[in-house]
Amino acid sequence: MGRSYTLPALKEDPRKILGVSNDGGDKDIRVAYLEKIKEYPPDRCPEEFEQIRDAYETMRNPRIRTLAMLRSVDPQKPLPALLDNLRAERLFIGPKQWLAAMKER
Repeated sequence: MGRSYTLPALKEDPRKILGVSNDGGDKDIRVAYLEKIKEYPPDRCPEEFEQIRDAYETMRNPRIRTLAMLRSVDPQKPLPALLDNLRAERLFIGPKQWLAAMKER
């Protein structure tokens, strides 16, 4: 059967902890992790380091990342609000193509 994936108990969204946008890829996650580790080393800030490490462990595996994203959604929110960041850009192409298509008929 399939593997079971467990999420670390994080107080916040892992993307917020690392400072990564929703469309950030593996490289962005790794760079953000390394920057945060430099900012909060384990010998000076052990609690922050643990939180950053758990967030990175969540975000580096694509399956666990997707599971965390699905669990972080507020079920009471309307569906269009969940897709706000994923809106497609509308490009105005002008009436020429429409007029050309109408002339063909």
